[in-house]
Amino acid sequence: MTQHNSRISRRTALRTIAGTALVSAAGCLGNGEDTDSPDNSDGSPDDRPTFDRVAVEETTLVVRLTSEADVDQVNLIRPNGELFGRREVATGVRQVSFEIGTSYMPGEYQVLAQKTDETVAERSLPIQPDLRIVEMGIGRNQPEKMWDGTSEEIADEAFVTIENHGTGPNAITKLLFIGDVPYPSDEHGTNYANNENVSGIYDPESDVEVEKAVIPIGEKITIYSSRSPFAVVPGGSITCTTERQIGEFELIVETQTGAHRLSKAYNIRYSPSEEWDDCGITIGEEK
Repeated sequence: MTQHNSRISRRTALRTIAGTALVSAAGCLGNGEDTDSPDNSDGSPDDRPTFDRVAVEETTLVVRLTSEADVDQVNLIRPNGELFGRREVATGVRQVSFEIGTSYMPGEYQVLAQKTDETVAERSLPIQPDLRIVEMGIGRNQPEKMWDGTSEEIADEAFVTIENHGTGPNAITKLLFIGDVPYPSDEHGTNYANNENVSGIYDPESDVEVEKAVIPIGEKITIYSSRSPFAVVPGGSITCTTERQIGEFELIVETQTGAHRLSKAYNIRYSPSEEWDDCGITIGEEK
């Protein structure tokens, strides 16, 4: 028991906040589609084509102009009508960009191409994330889904796979397990649910607890817990008994943009055991 406590304490205490992000390959609006009409006409006074491509790439809105474009400025307007940003277009420049990040206002954006303060072309662009929880599991049950660590290191941790079906990027900022798990994220366990400085997200590459995990458009990423939610510890919420135990818990994923919180409910079962910390754990989605 002393050895087990030492491992859990070490995993919990050594986590630090880092500003790295777990990112996949770049995605772009509409799974690679741009927003141009077939004839590329922008409704400018001389019907001169202006936009070659307007799309979100990772966390950046990229505006590519045609070689025929005659503009000196590109403005980006937020969904509430306020100016997001302005980019001057020097002679010969064919591309400008706006870093929207992962804490932007979701909704319909307007891209305005201007010449001497007059709008000569515009594009409407929806930027809205849509994250969905695809799968979650425990390291002891599905080690092949975890990072390349020792069986002891990954046994009590969880993996969560999330996909972005929207038209804008997002960032996952907190991973919580609330309910009948052995070591929950609230006051009955590691007690970080209300701590804005703790994410509960582990990055195997840097071996630290990261501040957030970025998920671009059309991408699917897997994140990992950092606080051993499925560790049976002395004084924890769950102790193995000679009788089977049944419960339920909620997986909560907090994000920077959009709905700000995803959740999914799961059933959990603990097999009978003669040892207080040696029961098998089985989880399944609630119907």
